[in-house]
Amino acid sequence: MFRLSAQSTRKAVQRLAVQARHQSTSSTAASTMNAKNATLAAAGVATVGALAYLTMESVDANMLADGLHPPKYPWEHKGNLTTFDHAAIRRGYQVYKEVCAACHSLDRIAWRNLVGVSHTEAEVKAMAEENEYTDGPNDVGDMFQRPGKLSDYMPRPYANDEQARAGNAGALPPDLSLMIKARHGGADYVYSLLTGYQDPPAGIEIREGLNFNPYFPGGAIGMARVLYDGLLEYEDGTPATTSQMAKDVTIFLSWAAEPEMDERKKMGMKALTLLGILTGLSIYLKRHKWAALKTRKILYNPPTPKKH
Repeated sequence: MFRLSAQSTRKAVQRLAVQARHQSTSSTAASTMNAKNATLAAAGVATVGALAYLTMESVDANMLADGLHPPKYPWEHKGNLTTFDHAAIRRGYQVYKEVCAACHSLDRIAWRNLVGVSHTEAEVKAMAEENEYTDGPNDVGDMFQRPGKLSDYMPRPYANDEQARAGNAGALPPDLSLMIKARHGGADYVYSLLTGYQDPPAGIEIREGLNFNPYFPGGAIGMARVLYDGLLEYEDGTPATTSQMAKDVTIFLSWAAEPEMDERKKMGMKALTLLGILTGLSIYLKRHKWAALKTRKILYNPPTPKKH
């Protein structure tokens, strides 16, 4: 009896010792695993921080080279069912004529394009006749000068690119016909560029003859700031602030890049309306024509055997 109790006591002690050793091993393994996880987490945080720092450094270094990304403005003509502000187009043409046309051309826009958009036909004819165009030859084979017509395109400020460069310290003023489409950001970029002139920050040097604008790639632009409050007087009495003139000329250039936009939207609405009507008629006719076939039931009556 005493032997049995001693043996059972020894077995119990052995089980307790095994459990203690197991718990000690588990706690050691757990602590080792926690230490490894902490080390990996610290290494991951350090790596992410280093990558973020390097990325920020590269962004800071390349931001000036690529130009500051312009903010997104709520242009009214960007909606699917909205059109251009034609009063703004008229004011924008005035800004282009009195400010931008001294250096920039508008080769793809003819005088006739303004008729019914921003001016009447009589107004456009009068504006076209203010310019002289080379035409000919005449009866004796000579070229001659004549007043402009509606079919003529807007005159260029310079005779050729070399003359344009010579008059702008070697920089070639670009044509503005498709400027909204040619620049990343479109209207947002043009508006931000016109209103974004400022003094260069500390540490950035701008060569003589250039101007600092963070929205222009490289930050140094040859075109000086041209829009100032009260620079011109609008015909409709709108205050000619810098932001208002920049907005109006941006809308005018947006129209110049897409003069067919209003007609395209009208055509799209007509097409969608017609397609909707035809789709409804097609569904109705399909259900009407196939209703008899779809509701038809075929029954088979086997012949009954004849009784003898």
